[in-house]
Amino acid sequence: MQYLNEARASEDALVRVLQSQIAMTPHGSYRSILETHLRETRTHSARLAERLKTLGQGAHPLTAVVGFWEDVVGQALALSKTPLDLLRGSGGEEKVLKNAKDACATEALEIATYTAIERLARSLGDEETAAMAASILAEEERMQQRVLREIPKLTDAVVRADLKGKPSYDLTTTGAADAAREAGASGRDAARKTKAATKRTARQARKVPGLAKVEGQIKGAVASGDDLAIASLRRH
Repeated sequence: MQYLNEARASEDALVRVLQSQIAMTPHGSYRSILETHLRETRTHSARLAERLKTLGQGAHPLTAVVGFWEDVVGQALALSKTPLDLLRGSGGEEKVLKNAKDACATEALEIATYTAIERLARSLGDEETAAMAASILAEEERMQQRVLREIPKLTDAVVRADLKGKPSYDLTTTGAADAAREAGASGRDAARKTKAATKRTARQARKVPGLAKVEGQIKGAVASGDDLAIASLRRH
């Protein structure tokens, strides 16, 4: 369940990243690939959520706490990444190329994640979870191969734009600015929802036997100012 929660949080965060990248990408083969994978990613998240429900997600308050915070962290990272994507590279073509390289790295991580989930599930005799992981894994591998095939074409577009002065499109016309504004609004809305959900989850978690003791141990493990190796950081 821990591995499935991590995978679900990753898929939910990837939805935001894909939305921002699609907004920055001109119509064509690469954008179509991103749009297809956005639909797949939403389906992956739904399948994981359903499997977690079947396995008893939510029956144990502590499990709910862990899953909740993994989702919050993943969404925060995705929302913070959107404005940064707009600043990278010398032009629209290079921004899209950098995003495509990021996509390859993301797919590699997801491939490793679902490979581990499938192996773990089979070792535990959970064939249904293993089959689900194998199905999602195949789609992640297919996505990575599609993106890799686009890299040469995207690189050629950078050469034409930056070295030959023949840009293929204007980044401001692809909706990237709108994506950044939407990300900011979504971030504020998510913060409000997170605050309310945190209170509910905390109340639920307090019902778990021994959680208060564990919470105290975790707080005690956090480094204080005197623990920092760099003296100047303690002063600040």
